[in-house]
Formats: sequence, structure tokens, C-alpha cells
Amino acid sequence: MSRKQQLHRPGPPPGPPADDTGCGILHVDMDAFFVSVELLERPDLRGRPVIVGGTGGRGVVAAASYEARAFGVHSAMPMSRARRLCPRAVVLPPRHGVYARVSAAVMEIFRSITPLVEPLALDEAFLDVSGARRLLGRPARIGGLIREQVAEQQGITCSVGVASTKFLAKLASTRCKPDGLLVVPADRTVDFLHPLPVAALWGVGERTEEQLRRLGLKTVGDLARFPPDALRRELGNALGDHLHELAWGRDPRPVTPSAPDKSIGAEETFERDIGDPERIRRELLRLSERVGARLRAAGQAGRTISVKLRTAEFRTFTRARTLREPTDLSRVIYITACELYAAAGLHGVRLRLVGVRVENLVPAGRTPRQPALDEPENGWREAERAMDQVTRRFGRGAVRPAALVDPRHDHGDRGDGGDDRDRGA
Repeated sequence: MSRKQQLHRPGPPPGPPADDTGCGILHVDMDAFFVSVELLERPDLRGRPVIVGGTGGRGVVAAASYEARAFGVHSAMPMSRARRLCPRAVVLPPRHGVYARVSAAVMEIFRSITPLVEPLALDEAFLDVSGARRLLGRPARIGGLIREQVAEQQGITCSVGVASTKFLAKLASTRCKPDGLLVVPADRTVDFLHPLPVAALWGVGERTEEQLRRLGLKTVGDLARFPPDALRRELGNALGDHLHELAWGRDPRPVTPSAPDKSIGAEETFERDIGDPERIRRELLRLSERVGARLRAAGQAGRTISVKLRTAEFRTFTRARTLREPTDLSRVIYITACELYAAAGLHGVRLRLVGVRVENLVPAGRTPRQPALDEPENGWREAERAMDQVTRRFGRGAVRPAALVDPRHDHGDRGDGGDDRDRGA
């Protein structure tokens, strides 16, 4: 078994989540991310070995579908070798701009759960959900919610590790791939860690693994029981101490959030394609309400409003407009979104996804505002802030526009579930 296969071999079989007490850290990793995004536009390739990567003589594999991985293909492998291993694979050139846009949408899902999000790459991030438990439930439930939202909104799958530390959470997500969720109970850390190969520890590359094997250390448990002084002599003080701590599951590093958002948005994938313009506008209203609330909670306003419209045939249209002054008003966002929808020329066209986004963000407190001539002294701004206060006290759905409470127009909205949960900053 290769080193890569050892690190990625499946973990425990699926079943009821284990005890997640004390497990406030999640690691979320997209499954074969680049390939999964490509398959959104090439569904005819599902089930076939697909490789994304450079097609030239020195090209390397950027991502491989699980069907291709069954032949031994993996990322960073020379494309020439990948083609020899899997000659029937379909090779696609990478489209990094597309992946970045999907990644941004996925990260926004994470930040709708908690502001404590630490991206590691386009396709993975750590989340600290300790503060979200009161609103959203236990960590394992939050992990399941994230998987549902990513699948529903982006059409791709992810795997989630739930644990008490970042290191354990990342190991867990790796071992439940693809499309899985694995909890490492805090009181079962040693039981989970010690049977794993030493290569599972962060900091153990191929050279270090050879050194450890020469010492007779093949598993994490072997390393954990090895005298720390002898380990430091062999590997150096820093690496020796680091590996000894990890071998006992000790990893005190907190989740470190990334820089503030450059935009705030929300989107919805319908359970069934919708062509009724009235229902499309109703969805734009619901999304505008959510985006406006998030802007106000974050103390931000934005000048550019855009809509995203994806047809039943997976063709995606975006339209944007830059306003004269920044806004955080849901009403302004909604009116602009409807105008952009009308201008897109998709009236009556069946859509599977719509989205609303506000960009070019600035601090709302520094934004000059020119009231409209017909605007009352106490108008939409005060009304929306009052709605925000009610929502914070009684929960989402306690107050909403009348158009969003008519059950005759219900097309699968999740009310207080799904991606309706927004972060406060």
C-alpha cells in the first residue's frame, strides 16, 4: 500500500455520529474539488475517470475523480504517468477563475455558520463552532448542516471532521472521504490516533518517515511511547517535541479567521426548476432580506449589487449595477435585483438557482447618505433595523415581509433551517 493510500484509506463505516462533547472544531474538505466543479457543467462525465491538470509535456495532475484515483492517480503526479495508469481518463484543463468563484460561495456558507473560519486553500477550511451551538445545535449536527448546504447550493459534496483540535479534525475529514462525516470523541483521541501510520502526523514527510521507521516507529502509538529525549536527539528539539505532542492529540492552536469579506451574498438552488417570474422575484426578496441583514449586522454597506441566474441547462448569467452611494437596505437591494433580473432577458426561462450579492463594501458608519425627496424621516432604514432587533431576540422567521409567508408560494424554502442562518459579522 502506497504512503498516499495509507493516509487516505477509509475510516470507520458510516453510522450514528459519536459523542461530540467538547468537539468544537470542524475541518471541511471538498471532495475532488476541481473535478466536482467541472462535472457541474459536464454531467455526462459522471462515473468516468476524470483528471484536471496541465496537458503539456510537463503537466501535473491538479485533481482526480475517485474513479481515476482507483487507478492510482493522485494530485501532483506528472500527467504523463497519470495517463499511463489510466489511459481512458478524460483530461480537462484547469479553470482557476471558476474554482475561485465556487470556493468563495462555499466559504460564505461556512461564515453563515460562524465568523471563526480559517481557510487553508480553495477547497478546505477549519471552523470553530463552539459559539454556534446554542443556535444551531451540537457540532455533529452543524457538520451535517454544512454538508447539506454545500450540496444544495453548489451541487458538490464535502467531507467533515469533527474533533477537539484542528489536527484531529483534519485527520477525521481525510478518513471519511468522500462525502462523509466523522466525529473523533474527545475521550477517544488516543484510540483513534495510535493505530494510524506515523505519516498521518503533520510534519512527517517521506524523509522523516524513513527516519522513524529506522527507529522501529511505524504507528502513531509507537511514536507516542518512544522516549521524548531520544526523539529530540534524532529529529531535533522542535520537530521532536511537535510530533510527540501530536501523537498524544495535543494541538492548542486556535482557529484563526481570515480577512474580512470583500462581498456578502446568498443564493438558493431550487428543488425543482422554476420559470414563474413572480416566484423568482419572491426568491430575490428572500435573498435580499438575508443579505441586507448580514450587511447591517457586519456594520457594512456596498455600492455594487449583482444577481446570479442559472438556468435548468446549467448556463449561468450574472448582472451587476453600481449605485451612486453604498447601501445596506434590503429594499434597495431587492429593487435593484429585480431590475437586473428583468434586464437579463430570462423572463419565463426556467431557473435552478438564483443569487444576490453586494460588493465594494465600506463601513456603514462612514457612508454619507442622501435621503430621497419622498422618504419619511422614519422610514425603511428604521423599519429594517427594528426587524433585525426582533430577529436577534426571537430568531429568524419571527418577522418577515408578507410576501414570504404565503404558503401557496412555498417552493421548498427551509424557513429557519438550511442556509437561512447568517453570521453576525
